[in-house]
Amino acid sequence: METGLRGTTVLLTGASGGIGQAVARAFAAEGARVALHYHRGQEAAERLAREFEPSPAGDHLVVAADLADETAVERMYREVFDRFGRLDALVANAGVWPREPVPLARMSLERWHETLALDLDSVFLSCRGYLQHLMDAPRETASIVLVGSTAAIFGEENHADYSAAKAALSYGLTRSLKNEIVRVAPRGRVNCVCPGWVATPMSAEALADPAIVGWATSTMALAKVATPEDIAWAILFLTSDVLAGHLSGTVLPVAGGMEGRRLHTN
Repeated sequence: METGLRGTTVLLTGASGGIGQAVARAFAAEGARVALHYHRGQEAAERLAREFEPSPAGDHLVVAADLADETAVERMYREVFDRFGRLDALVANAGVWPREPVPLARMSLERWHETLALDLDSVFLSCRGYLQHLMDAPRETASIVLVGSTAAIFGEENHADYSAAKAALSYGLTRSLKNEIVRVAPRGRVNCVCPGWVATPMSAEALADPAIVGWATSTMALAKVATPEDIAWAILFLTSDVLAGHLSGTVLPVAGGMEGRRLHTN
């Protein structure tokens, strides 16, 4: 099925991570040009870009930025526009999951601030930069896809900081920006995907424990851990004006029918 993404330009944040790499490959396979953002994963991002050469869509761009730094984000956008001149879509995928479980009663303010900066402030700055671009160059269509988490839907014990940040972007930010983007792009859309357990390097340590896998999959109708490609295709779908042109403000869980309770017994 035609997605309409051939020849479009997409900025993908967090491209060097497990989900990010799958998303980049999905867009490149559709003939899109991708600006591959990374913060610390330079080698992975550059290796990913080499996979796409030569590309029928033209050059891809590897760009570095600390997305919690206002100046760095502004510099990232200048690099993207210097190369491509325009952006058709933003996929705000970058984020972190604090590995150490800490109950809120024992959580430091420093950790709280750090998580919100990395998972929420970074998305605010990324979206603001894209919307400013649209204000400078008004157009008919545009797309933003935010990457939340099922922690936004069900919460996550001992990770209240992460849950709060992901809930803010999944609901408050997504549903506010869907009304703002149409002021500069009448058919512009803002949507959000909320992955559950995904087999990525970030979750590899936890998923190496059969007890954790058994517990996690027991809460899903489709009792399996997602692949990065499962998430990538959902993001590609929501980005496409052809496939999802009348979807905006959508919060799409991609978690195998997960619920906040056990559906299976092991």
